[in-house]
Amino acid sequence: MSEKLKGAFVQRDKKSYAVVPRTPMGMITPDILENLAGVARKYEIPIIKITSGQRIALVGLKPEIIDDVWKELGMDVGPASELCVHYVQACPGNAVCKFGLRDSLGLGGKLEELFVGMELPAKVKIGVSGCPLNCGEGYMRDLGAFGKKSGWTVMFGGNSGGRPRIGDVIAEKMNEDEVIDLAKRCFEYYGNNGKNKERTARFINRIGIEEFKKAVLL
Repeated sequence: MSEKLKGAFVQRDKKSYAVVPRTPMGMITPDILENLAGVARKYEIPIIKITSGQRIALVGLKPEIIDDVWKELGMDVGPASELCVHYVQACPGNAVCKFGLRDSLGLGGKLEELFVGMELPAKVKIGVSGCPLNCGEGYMRDLGAFGKKSGWTVMFGGNSGGRPRIGDVIAEKMNEDEVIDLAKRCFEYYGNNGKNKERTARFINRIGIEEFKKAVLL
């Protein structure tokens, strides 16, 4: 991909492109919404799609407008096709939800800042929920966490794709710092031992969850 098309990926017609601005945990402001709408109108972008990862994709861009679109958006690129951590998905947690037991937005924000863009053998997605209802879909994400009164439960190896896999619980009753440290160890081990383009679900199927737990749990 040329530098001009950085942050864009080609669509079905092989002529147009999509871009996905980075919107951590789906949190946006009125100013961001107004700017997105203005850019879409100005450049006649035909499709604006809210994605499953709590992001907004602008689809159908001609290659010659991509640089100008990014400049006017003034937003970071949300990885969408690279072999790296793509995003953190999170529910509202105890900030507003009556079911929330823990601060999913707080933990999710820290994980987003630390890991999004981190190069790994395949794409990786993170889901964080403030309670066991798991609205952040952590069991179906490569790394997941959900809150209980007793602390955070952490899962690894989930996948919601064509070969779905429920992630394995690898730790419970953790505080926020412990979750972050465990995530670092998980990604380091996976990064060093995963095969090229091998998602975490297939990685865990190959090596076994007990072997993984021995490697990452202190």
